[in-house]
Amino acid sequence: MTFPCHQTRHFRLYTLLLALLLSALLPSAHASVANAPGANLQVSLITYGPGETYWERFGHDAIELRDSASGEAINFNYGVFDFDERHFFLNFARGRMHYLMDAGFSNLDQSYYVEAGRSVTRQQLAMTAEQAGALRDFLLWNLRPENAGYNYDYYVDNCTTRVRDVLDKALGGVLKTQLGARAGGMTFRQQTVRLMSAQPWLMLVMDLGLGPYADQPLSAWQESFLPEVLQMQLREVRIDDGHGGLQPLVRSEQLVSPNRLDVPPAAAPDLRLPLALTGLLLAALIVVSRRWWPTGYALLGTVYLLCAGIIGLVLLVLWTLTTHHSAWSNANLLLFNPLAFLLLPTWWRSRRGFAASRFMDGVIALQLLAIMTAVLLHLLPGIVQQNQPWLLFALPCWLALAWSLRRNR
Repeated sequence: MTFPCHQTRHFRLYTLLLALLLSALLPSAHASVANAPGANLQVSLITYGPGETYWERFGHDAIELRDSASGEAINFNYGVFDFDERHFFLNFARGRMHYLMDAGFSNLDQSYYVEAGRSVTRQQLAMTAEQAGALRDFLLWNLRPENAGYNYDYYVDNCTTRVRDVLDKALGGVLKTQLGARAGGMTFRQQTVRLMSAQPWLMLVMDLGLGPYADQPLSAWQESFLPEVLQMQLREVRIDDGHGGLQPLVRSEQLVSPNRLDVPPAAAPDLRLPLALTGLLLAALIVVSRRWWPTGYALLGTVYLLCAGIIGLVLLVLWTLTTHHSAWSNANLLLFNPLAFLLLPTWWRSRRGFAASRFMDGVIALQLLAIMTAVLLHLLPGIVQQNQPWLLFALPCWLALAWSLRRNR
């Protein structure tokens, strides 16, 4: 999804509204999208490919309305936020993200993506005059300042699902009926990891933070939260042709500008082997350095325990204090949790041969029990969180830590 600058948004919106208002008041002087009859309106879905920056990796899209008489074309999209909003960053962290609808002249909007090297595709849709006119009226109503805002959600209410829902409403529910009956190709997690794979550290952080919600099977309707998936699914939609038969919804498809950037992989990378090897290597270093390099042993364990505790606190906050429901009930809390902080003093003493106290023995046992619980939860039938990579990483590390702390006894 793309997030244009809010200052540009205000300037463009006021200019556009003024132009549309004047054209509506002076129809004889200037025909436009605002006052064109529905028969003159061409409706298209504009899809922009992924960009290089992390917030552009999911792509973007817009609805284009073009007046065939005057040639005027307007893009309507739902991907704008305002940095000047009160408590913006606090709201963002809490999952209360307020987004806005925006509109601009098509040539200006699309030129930005062309210059950035991102693909631009136009799919003209086979809508009746009545459907096109109703769509135009709704979009202009939605564009008003009092109607433009909405509460953003990454997966179920974003700039693409808004476009999808508006088109579905104009088509009388055809999209939801047909796409809802088809199985999707990937889960929320798989799509997220796939598209973020160009930024490996961010990809790992997002995968670590997603809970079981991200692993539910999706329909094609749900998976159309992504612009490229919606673009692909529209090619398969069939609508009434007005003569008792069916016709494709997509009347024509045009590649306006090709992609000049690296293309995301077709499938999500498998993180199990890399994280398993990393966990085994870290565990081996802890065991070996205990005897041969006590300072390194202390540092390795300290870094791991600090990271585990901090990650646990973040996951706990995401679950209990935010509305990021895709992060709730995260089983990775069993692998990384604040219990790790309690072990830090004992870990430093262990490098000199001091044994853990009875209390710390209990903490170690509790953490190992949590690890075993995570493994058992993963084996349960039904929708289970796909956190095998993190299980494979954390299990050898915790076993090495527990062995090192208990060995002094």
